[in-house]
Amino acid sequence: MNTPTIIEGRSDAAIADWIAARLSEAMEAQGGPVTITVPGGSTPFPIMAALLKHDLDWTRLVVWPGDDRVVPEDHAASNTGKLRDLFEPAGAEVVTLTEMEAVPHFALAWLGMGTDGHIASLFPNTDPQVDDPRQVVRLTPDPLPPEAPFDRISLTLPALLASDALVFVIRGDDKREILNQAIAGTHNFPVARLLRAATQPVTCFT
Repeated sequence: MNTPTIIEGRSDAAIADWIAARLSEAMEAQGGPVTITVPGGSTPFPIMAALLKHDLDWTRLVVWPGDDRVVPEDHAASNTGKLRDLFEPAGAEVVTLTEMEAVPHFALAWLGMGTDGHIASLFPNTDPQVDDPRQVVRLTPDPLPPEAPFDRISLTLPALLASDALVFVIRGDDKREILNQAIAGTHNFPVARLLRAATQPVTCFT
């Protein structure tokens, strides 16, 4: 495991600046599309809105949801629908996550984390493994979150680890404690499994 870099107290705009700098570096380092995966939930979308104010060639960006609820994309609970509304007007491509999709290598895997240590939709009850031969899985959280009682589709741990860098945005003291324990290796929640296997740079905004 690479020891994560912890950055505290940054605003949405400052985190967006950091991500924009990473995307700019990736675009300069390679020709063609630059592919990232991003989280859903309430925290990332204001950061994404700030990110899109940056002067980048958004037509070169391909955005993969790290996970989604298994609902139509025009449903209020769909992460993919929200991502389309944000990124497609700027010219970026947004991918629909399916079990048949071949997952690329990501320039950046951006993640959140739940208070139970889940990442993407890899909840503890799903027992995610770093050697899972699948790249995308459909699963049912247990318990189902009451605010989003739907089956999920998610990138797997090896799909997330196939990235040049990992970045977490984690808000709240309870989540910070789970993150600290994951780094220390004192639990085996999905976030700990990911961090333990990570060889790329890991940055955590808290």
